[in-house]
Amino acid sequence: MFARIAVWEPMPDDGRQWVIDAAKTVPGVLGAYHLVDPATGNGMSISFFEDDVDVAQVKAAIADKALEIGWNDVSRPAPLSETIYQVLRSG
Repeated sequence: MFARIAVWEPMPDDGRQWVIDAAKTVPGVLGAYHLVDPATGNGMSISFFEDDVDVAQVKAAIADKALEIGWNDVSRPAPLSETIYQVLRSG
């Protein structure tokens, strides 16, 4: 299993359930969470994938949905960082 962690400063607050829904259209996407610090507005996005998932395919599904709904019509912040981790243990 792999996890993608993206750090946001600030975390977009525009009802981004569509991002998780778009990602989950790709087989092997196990789930995703958007977390926010209510005091600062900063946040993280954490997604989990089976080992054989092509993360580029997930990003493409999200980009296609963003284009479809016009999300890119307004300037939006990008994540400060994005890292893919291999999950060693889970519980």
